[in-house]
Amino acid sequence: MDKEEILAKSRAENKNKDVYEREVLKQASKSAVVVQMSLATLFFVAQIFAGKGINWGLWALVFSANMTVNWVKYMRLHRKYELLIAIAYTILVSVMSGYYIYGLIVSSVIM
Repeated sequence: MDKEEILAKSRAENKNKDVYEREVLKQASKSAVVVQMSLATLFFVAQIFAGKGINWGLWALVFSANMTVNWVKYMRLHRKYELLIAIAYTILVSVMSGYYIYGLIVSSVIM
């Protein structure tokens, strides 16, 4: 096999995506989740100190990113660990979303 054949096979396997670019995207995704969690924590603390209670919808949004990452990892890698974590996050997001929507309905002036 010559150099050109090896390069052609590598490009076909990586679908013209550079390995370095994939690593950068992976790091960017991790950083985005950390920033998202940090802002949510800041907003959570500010809302508690302002006496406005807990915004469960905000946390549902934050944890939905982790939920999605774990579902994608499970679908691609088929590891039971990712499945268990994805299910746990799905339950967490569902409960928080339900609680948020319930709070909106209960406090609604229309109903």
